[in-house]
Amino acid sequence: MRLFALILLAASWLTGCTTAPSRPLAARQQVVDFALEARFALRINLPGEAAQSSGGRLSWQQRNGSSRLLLSNPLGFGIAEIDSTPGQATLRTANGETRESDNPDQLLEAVTGQPLPVSRLPDWLLGRPSNPSQIQRDLLGRPQQLLEAGWQVDYSYDNEAADALPSVLKLNRNGEIELRLRIEEWKEAP
Repeated sequence: MRLFALILLAASWLTGCTTAPSRPLAARQQVVDFALEARFALRINLPGEAAQSSGGRLSWQQRNGSSRLLLSNPLGFGIAEIDSTPGQATLRTANGETRESDNPDQLLEAVTGQPLPVSRLPDWLLGRPSNPSQIQRDLLGRPQQLLEAGWQVDYSYDNEAADALPSVLKLNRNGEIELRLRIEEWKEAP
């Protein structure tokens, strides 16, 4: 038993030595590429239908206009991966199914049955609406609420820094679809 604990400790120490520490991102206004780790909760409450809820983990890499999202269940087992570049999106599911489209939003809607604004999320995460009049800011100048394309995005922060990145996003479309993201870590895109 003691030998097993010693081996486990040595393995974790070696793993820690080989893992490069993640660097924090620059101020929100300067962020272009990023990676994040988050938990998500999705609730769909359509008229005349029973409410549906799901949740899990999200790993996201945004680099040079391309996105890679890995969705996992709460235990960390991969459910789906979405890769998108301008004009091309591919969805791969855990059961080996692959779908392609020129629009990631349409691809996700075809699979889930619900329109989710995957193509707008990188800008919304950073509080960048397509029209500056669509955003409200808090007293520190940070995004507080964004309204765009029938969606309302509400932002929460874990600290009081004026250039802080959001820690919680709540996206809501007419009370029918609600997506909550609890961002655990922001970092530079690898």
